[in-house]
Amino acid sequence: MYQTIRYEKNGNIGIATINRPEALNALNSTVISELEMLISEVEKDTELGAFILTGEGRSFVAGADIGEQKPMDVAGGRKWGQRGAALFRRIEKLEIPTIAAVNGFALGGGCEIAMACDIILASEKARFGQPEVGLGITPGFSGTQRLPRRVGIAKAKELIFSGKHIKADEAKEIGLVNAVYAPEELMNGAIEMAKSFTKNAPIAVKYSKACIDRGMQMDIDDGIALENELFAMCYATEDQKEGMGAFLEKRPAVFQNK
Repeated sequence: MYQTIRYEKNGNIGIATINRPEALNALNSTVISELEMLISEVEKDTELGAFILTGEGRSFVAGADIGEQKPMDVAGGRKWGQRGAALFRRIEKLEIPTIAAVNGFALGGGCEIAMACDIILASEKARFGQPEVGLGITPGFSGTQRLPRRVGIAKAKELIFSGKHIKADEAKEIGLVNAVYAPEELMNGAIEMAKSFTKNAPIAVKYSKACIDRGMQMDIDDGIALENELFAMCYATEDQKEGMGAFLEKRPAVFQNK
């Protein structure tokens, strides 16, 4: 179905691998189109409890395809930026938890697509950066919006203005990355983390994600009101009865996403 993406399911975990290693998995029109189709598939799959995104070979995503971008004019650049930003926003708005397993270069659009995921896990060989200013452009897929939210305004400005690459350990130190793994352990770590999410009540996890993501855009009083409403709505679910019943009966809960 896909030429530049491999997609498989490990139980209720979706795993997508961008598979264009000859170009370090750079984002061209084909990859973007296939990611759009894949995210449509993920959005409709009610069996999924988590989603992992990674890259084939020695790169996660090395950025956008510069050869394809170079001839663009203002209208073309605007359309390209809007398309990529819209796709990454769809990833960000998935109801299920998402994990970027960054195995190598995550530069430009690669760093931005990683930041669209809830969690970033990195190999010791991973490299992050927003090097666009060295190419005569700004970050185009919402990097100037996501990076400050991840690492703070001052650090984001330093990274974007300099265009420098940083290693996985520094990325973890500044809060861009959640954890760093030996290369051979990265995917195991991502799958184990995804399993730790999917063992819980799916509706409660979904509502918790909504509380965090939507609440960040609100003042604290509105955020607390949102949290209270979604907390209350949990009591309309069968999973709430099952979870509390299992706790009182000292047995494992069996959630049905209902």
